[in-house]
Amino acid sequence: MSKPLLQLAALGLLGFSLWKVGSLFFIPLLFLAFKIALVVGIVLFAVWLFKRNDGKKASDSESGSS
Repeated sequence: MSKPLLQLAALGLLGFSLWKVGSLFFIPLLFLAFKIALVVGIVLFAVWLFKRNDGKKASDSESGSS
């Protein structure tokens, strides 16, 4: 009966140590990836916004000169 209990304790200790290592390394990497994705999203939104406004101005100037 003590062998399953020791296996459970070893598994709990391993899980706890992996959680601590993960919180030190993986969580900051996750936030770094989130920041990069946020910056890329903002840049793509700005490009889309400027292209949309440029298209309206180009069509207005073409129709206005005719």
